[in-house]
Amino acid sequence: MDNPNDKNPQGKPGRERPGRSFNFYWIYGIIVVIILSINLFQMRGGMEEINPSEFQAFVDAGDVEKVVVLNEELAQVYIKKDRLTNSPHKERIRGGMMNGPNTAGPHYFFMTGPKDAFLEELKAASKAHGVQYVYRRQDNWGRDILQWVLFLGIMVAVWLFVMRRIGGGSGPGGQIFNIGKSRAQVFEGSKTTNVTFNDVAGLAEAKEELQEIVDFLKNPKRYTDLGAKIPKGALLVGPPGTGKTLLAKAVAGEANVPFFSLSGSDFVEMFVGVGASRVRDLFKQAKEKAPAIIFIDEIDAIGRARGRSVSMGANDERENTLNQLLTEMDGFGTNSGVIILGATNRADVLDRALLRPGRFDRQIFVDMPDLNERVEILRVHLKPLKLDTTVEVEFLAKQTPGFSGADLANICNEAALIAARKKKQQVDKQDFLDAVDRVIGGLEKKNKIITTEEKRAIAYHEAGHATVSWLVEHASPLVKVTIVPRGRSLGAAWYLPDERHLTTAEQMLDEICAALGGRAAEDVIYGKVSTGALSDLEKVTKQAYAMVTMYGLNARLGNISYYDSTGQSEYTFGKPYSEKTAQTIDEEVSQIVEGQYVRAKRILSDHQDKLTALANKLLEKEVIFKEDLEKIFGQRPFDKEAPIALNGHGGAAPDKSIPEQLPPATTAS
Repeated sequence: MDNPNDKNPQGKPGRERPGRSFNFYWIYGIIVVIILSINLFQMRGGMEEINPSEFQAFVDAGDVEKVVVLNEELAQVYIKKDRLTNSPHKERIRGGMMNGPNTAGPHYFFMTGPKDAFLEELKAASKAHGVQYVYRRQDNWGRDILQWVLFLGIMVAVWLFVMRRIGGGSGPGGQIFNIGKSRAQVFEGSKTTNVTFNDVAGLAEAKEELQEIVDFLKNPKRYTDLGAKIPKGALLVGPPGTGKTLLAKAVAGEANVPFFSLSGSDFVEMFVGVGASRVRDLFKQAKEKAPAIIFIDEIDAIGRARGRSVSMGANDERENTLNQLLTEMDGFGTNSGVIILGATNRADVLDRALLRPGRFDRQIFVDMPDLNERVEILRVHLKPLKLDTTVEVEFLAKQTPGFSGADLANICNEAALIAARKKKQQVDKQDFLDAVDRVIGGLEKKNKIITTEEKRAIAYHEAGHATVSWLVEHASPLVKVTIVPRGRSLGAAWYLPDERHLTTAEQMLDEICAALGGRAAEDVIYGKVSTGALSDLEKVTKQAYAMVTMYGLNARLGNISYYDSTGQSEYTFGKPYSEKTAQTIDEEVSQIVEGQYVRAKRILSDHQDKLTALANKLLEKEVIFKEDLEKIFGQRPFDKEAPIALNGHGGAAPDKSIPEQLPPATTAS
């Protein structure tokens, strides 16, 4: 037999099974069982229960010597010694405590029933067969005590069970008395997140900021010698899925100091004052273990701006919690050695007092990854996959503009699932392209019932998008057009947008024109339009209003923006402009949209033969690529660089913020 202390086959030392700790409550349980057993034995002894008719039969047979009636309800029957060896007594009478023969008695017992009638039966038996009978009073104090002990024991057990369930099972009473205590998860000593900065791809600037905080905790003298002070707090701000929590895990793995991790919702409770109490307890623990780091994820759950409630008093508890947090972070008391990390994707709703220097000295913006960062992220997520030689990381990075780190991880996993579904030994390039389609467009619905007329209308709609985007200068380069239903869409035209940071009015107008190309194609070909352009109209309306009210790209309104990027608007009314200005805004938006719709119709009318050829190609192949458009329209005159080659039947992903889809719910309405 192997020694449990020897190393296992993997070379890791074997772990001894932890011994179970002795529970003192077992002693009480054993005592109760013993008392119950003794009491039951005293009650029954070696007696056998019979019914009154059997007793009468024993009396008639002359077997009964004596009857003792206890408390006028229980009759104990003594059988004559010379009759104990006869049937049925020989088989029925049991032994006593030591399993010996019960010769002394009593031998049987039964409940007497009405006392007067039973007394008459005893008198008759005594007169006819010489049966002796005695009435006795017996105090059952042992049974009464046992009943009270059992009752109280059951009540205590139920109370302990309820308290454990309420408090999460940590000790008698659980946390019902510790409800104001912090619920932070503490990482220190041997307990770590096993994540370092080497596991975080991209995000070079954010890592540099956080590494400086970690380095200060490791080598404070280098900074203090120059008079520098460590930042009291850093707030990670960015869209969902960009790696804010992953950066916090890396800080916990690198810092080698106690790391308190919890969510903003952990402070929220139905009881008044609990949130503030938990904040106090959290900082008390952190100060005791200083230097330490506190990480509050989704801090907007308690950090929202105060005084914005519609009903008075609705947010008192949350605001009290925020007030306590503000006091602990930079109040009258000292808070040395404790660094606060926060994460949120709703920085615009946070209270300004929370964001000021002295509480959060640094705001680290974690943005969507660019091309080079996507390459680094994909390399991390591709490591565990068995890849084919056709997979190129740079190619995949170019097909995923606007994707977050979480999206890229999902695509890598979906590609592996698709390859496994097809029973492949390796994940190839086509699997990744299919995964991009799956993540962006949804599950392909090959069996969706679509009539011939609807399918032709969808083909012209998508061909209209493709034609207009091909013939206007600033529209995003087309990658793929499909009329295969996928997810909620009946068809889609996918583009590969440029990764630009500035957008001009001409570029936005061309995008609006391309988005209206689908409805314009229906109007040009059929002379009527359908509800299939709902998502297109929603997008162009938002873009047009943004041009007029946010970016100041309208000549009539001028260089005015009504957008509040801080989210801290002091206005107490709905609109920061007059009714006349509102009417002007509506007129300008309508003029922009309708002007681009007329432009899209003019472009399609001038190239109606090519539009028809493209729609017929779509009806024939269902999925067409950039190369198919080049055969019909020729080389696109506005291409700034060589087109991306696409092999097989795959395609590239569009910018997720500009979908060109036909939602089935709108086409059916």
